[in-house]
Amino acid sequence: MEISGSSAFSSGLSSIQNGQRRVDQAAAQIAGASLPQALPAEQPSTPATRAAQPVDLASSLVDLQVGKVEVQAGARVLETADAVLGTLLDTRA
Repeated sequence: MEISGSSAFSSGLSSIQNGQRRVDQAAAQIAGASLPQALPAEQPSTPATRAAQPVDLASSLVDLQVGKVEVQAGARVLETADAVLGTLLDTRA
């Protein structure tokens, strides 16, 4: 009998990695956010100055929470896969 739990383990690990990536990106956006600076009256608005718009902190905070939940879900998948594999080994032995 072949016991295969690699798909559950890889799914859990993938979820943890994706969640961590999302958290890293959201944290970088939050850390890189700056208050908008007022332009002097004599300086016209150019595409370069318009491109430096402030980051939407609300969506970055939501992404931070989504990443956290994704990591927690991946960890639970790994815990469950470990428990199932342990049960299968105990039953087989």
